[in-house]
Amino acid sequence: MSITNYTELKAAIADFLNRDDLTSAAPTFIALAEANIQRRIRHWRQEARSTVTIDAQYEDLPVDFLEAIRFYVTSDNTNPLELISQAELLDRKQLARDTTGRPRFYAITSGQFELYPVPDGSYDAEIYYFSRIPALSDAAPTNWLLEYFPDVLLYGALIHSAPYLKEDARIQIWSALYQEAVDAINASSQQAKFGGSGQRLKIRSY
Repeated sequence: MSITNYTELKAAIADFLNRDDLTSAAPTFIALAEANIQRRIRHWRQEARSTVTIDAQYEDLPVDFLEAIRFYVTSDNTNPLELISQAELLDRKQLARDTTGRPRFYAITSGQFELYPVPDGSYDAEIYYFSRIPALSDAAPTNWLLEYFPDVLLYGALIHSAPYLKEDARIQIWSALYQEAVDAINASSQQAKFGGSGQRLKIRSY
């Protein structure tokens, strides 16, 4: 069975379960699978870049933000911002008495970037991050995950059908296939990005 869009995915779920009464439940299985996938998959197709101007202690995250990869101030000489914990950021603020200046650190605080030192002006910056995988629906019937990796959505949805159908006999099989798909997707991303780079030997001179 071909799985190229949302309708075909729902049909495949019904086919695997040998049920024709899951029209209203299948979208829930898919949504639950997508929620789990957002937490477990990090693929290069999720990578996004956003340019921002930072001029305050707090700046909004990109709307589709999942996880930061790199954050740079690009005004004048480029310098990376280091991700630190809120506890470490607070320690730095206390030691330096809330100094202002060119930002060098950031933490995620209440759904925003908290910068330190607090910017003493306006700075251009770029954030590279993992973005959320677009959710499937009748209005948005496909995305890159379904196009390239339909198995992870199918097996993820089947796992979430088990409690609903009170059917535990096949959940271990589906869980194993789902985990295999997740691992393969993450590995394929690493291979695509770094597989041809080879190993480099660094020799320290004295």
